[in-house]
Amino acid sequence: MLKSYFIKRFLYMLICLFLVTTMVFFMFRLIPGNPIGAMVDPALDAAAIENLEKKFGLDKPIVEQYFIYLKNILKGDFGTSFFYREPSFDILKGKIINTAILALVSIVTAYVLGTIAGVWLAWKRGSWTEAGVIVISLFLRSAPIFWLGMLAIMAFSYQLDWFPNSGMLTPGYSADGLFDKYFSLDFAYHLFLPAFVYSLHHFAKPMLLMRNNIAEFMYEDFVEMARAKGVSEVAIMYRHAARNALLPVVTSFTISIGLAIGGQVLIEYVFGWPGLGREIVLAAKRYDYPVAQASFILLSLTIMGMNFFADLLYGFLDPRISYQ
Repeated sequence: MLKSYFIKRFLYMLICLFLVTTMVFFMFRLIPGNPIGAMVDPALDAAAIENLEKKFGLDKPIVEQYFIYLKNILKGDFGTSFFYREPSFDILKGKIINTAILALVSIVTAYVLGTIAGVWLAWKRGSWTEAGVIVISLFLRSAPIFWLGMLAIMAFSYQLDWFPNSGMLTPGYSADGLFDKYFSLDFAYHLFLPAFVYSLHHFAKPMLLMRNNIAEFMYEDFVEMARAKGVSEVAIMYRHAARNALLPVVTSFTISIGLAIGGQVLIEYVFGWPGLGREIVLAAKRYDYPVAQASFILLSLTIMGMNFFADLLYGFLDPRISYQ
C-alpha cells in the first residue's frame, strides 16, 4: 500500500511539474515585448538583431521552441540567460540559498513564537487580552506584505536608522567563503528586518491553530486527571495539552516553509534581498525567459517537495493515518 502511494504521488508531481513548465513557457512569451529589444539598442541594424535571434533560438516557431525547451529540461539544462549570458542554474544557485535562509528564519520564528502564544491565548480564553492579540495578529496577517515592509523600512531604517533598508551585506563587505558570508554579524544585521516583517505576517496562523487545537483538549480525561493530581495550569497547558495539539501545527509548518520559499517575491523586492523571488521580477522586466522559467520550476519543485514531506510527516506523527 505504501509503495503504491509513493508511486501515485510521484506521478502526480510529474504531471504538476509538466503543467507548470508548459504554463511558464507560454506565459512569458505572451508578455508584450521582445527580449532582443530589451538587450540591444533599437538603432542596431536588422542583420545584427537577426543574428542574436538565431543565437538564442528565438527565430524558430514557438512550438519548436517549446519542444527544444522540454528536451533541454529533461537533460537538466535550463538554458542560458539572455541578460547575464551565463547558464541560468549557475545564476540561481546562490539566490536559492538566500531565499531559503530568509524563509526558514522567518517561518521558524513565526511558528515558535506563534505556538507559545497560542498556548497562552488558550489559557486566557474569553479575556480582553485574547481578543486584542487576535485582532492585531489578524490585521498583520491580512495587511499586504509589501505595505508592512515599507512601513518597517520607513520606521526602522529611515526614522530610527537601526537597520539597513536593503541588501544582504554592506557594500564593500568581502566574505571569506560561505560560512563567513551567512554566519557573520553583517548578514544577521541585514536579515533581521525582512525576517521580522515576514514573521509578523505569518504569526497568526500557528497561534490560532494552537489555540483552537488546545481548546479541544481542555476537557479530555488526561487533562482532568492532571488537574486532579494538582498539576499547575501552566504545566497542564504546555506539557500535556500542547503536546497533543502540536500535530496540525507541525504539518502546517512544513507546508508553510514550501509556500514561503515560493511566496516571498514581494518581501524580497521591497527589501532588495537578492533571492529567487526578486530575480523572477527582474527577469520578467528584462524578458530573460530562461532565468524566469528556471526560477518558477525550482520554486514549484520546492513547494511540491515540502507538501509531499508534510504528508509523510503527518503519517509518522499520527499512527492512525494510513496511506491509501
